[in-house]
Amino acid sequence: MATLTFENIVEDIRKKIYRPVYLLHGEEPYFIDVITDLIEETVLTDTEKEFNQTVVYGRDISVGNLIDMARRYPMMANYQVVIVREAQDLDDIEKLEPYVKNLQPSTILVLAHKYKKIDQRKGIVKAIEKSGVVFHSAKLYDDKIPGWIAKVIVTKGFSIRPEACQMLADFLGNDLSRISNELEKLMINLPAGSTIDAGIIERNIGLSKDYNIFELQNALGARDVMKANRIIAYFAANPKQGPLVVVLTILYNFFMKVMIYHQLKDKSRGNVASVLSVNPFFVKDYVQASHNYPFRRLRAIISLLRDYDLRAKGVNNGSTEEGELLREMVFIILH
Repeated sequence: MATLTFENIVEDIRKKIYRPVYLLHGEEPYFIDVITDLIEETVLTDTEKEFNQTVVYGRDISVGNLIDMARRYPMMANYQVVIVREAQDLDDIEKLEPYVKNLQPSTILVLAHKYKKIDQRKGIVKAIEKSGVVFHSAKLYDDKIPGWIAKVIVTKGFSIRPEACQMLADFLGNDLSRISNELEKLMINLPAGSTIDAGIIERNIGLSKDYNIFELQNALGARDVMKANRIIAYFAANPKQGPLVVVLTILYNFFMKVMIYHQLKDKSRGNVASVLSVNPFFVKDYVQASHNYPFRRLRAIISLLRDYDLRAKGVNNGSTEEGELLREMVFIILH
C-alpha cells in the first residue's frame, strides 16, 4: 500500500474511507493525537460508540486480550473501533502479527505508538503496511514551523503575514500541540477570512510586536544599536518574553544562515530562499546582514554564541543573571 501523508489520512477519514488497522508512530505526538482523535470522534455515532468503541492504554492490556477485542463483531453498526493509546507501552506488540495477517474487516484498530519510532524492520510493521496504514510522525525541524503555522491558518480560512508567522514560531517554539492550541484561541476571536498580523498577535497572545526575538534578530542583522538595546532591556524586565536559551538558538541559526549566504554563488532571491529554508520575504534580511557582517566576523559571532550557551547553562558563570548575559553578548556582537 502506498505511503500516506498526514493530510492524506485525515482527508480519507473525513471521506469515510477507513483502513482496518492504523499504526501511528514517531517522535511527534501532535499528528498521532489528531488522527486518533478524529477516528474516535467521527467514525461512529454517539449511539454506536456505546457498544462498538473501546479505548485502552498499552500498559493496561495484553496483546491476547487486544486480539480478542479486535475479533469481535460490531453490534448494530458497520464498524467497531478499538483504540490503543500509548501503544509504546504494549508488551510484545509483534504478537499482533497473526491478527494483522487475518484481519477482522469490520474492526478499525488504531495503535497510537507515541514519542518514539518503531523498528520498521519488524514483521508487524511490514504486515500492517500490506493491509493498513503505517504513519511515521516525525518531529518538524524548527525552520519548518513557520510554514506549518501558515498552512494550518490557511486551512482554517485565514491568512497570516510572514513576519507575524515568524513571531509566533519564535515565541511558541516547536511544541505543535501548544502552537495549535494558541492558534485556535487566536482564530476564535477573529472574523472569518482575517489576515493575521503582528498587531493581532500582540492584542490576543500578549507577544509584543516591537519587543520580541524576531525583532531582536532584525535589529542585530541591521546593526541597529538603539533598537537592539531597547529590546534586550525589555527582555531583562520580562524574562519570559525572551528566554536566553531560545534567543541563543534563534540567533545561532540566523548567523549560520548568513554565513551560508556569503558562500552562495547563486544569490538570486529564489535560490537563497530555497537553500536557507526561509520565506522569500525574509531574503532581504540576510542580504542586509551579509553587508554588515563579513565572513570572518560571523565565525567569531558563532563562537561567541556557543560560549554564551555554556555560560547560560552555568559553565564558567558565577551568578550573572540571564538579562546581563544577554546584554553582554549583544554588545559584543554589535561592536
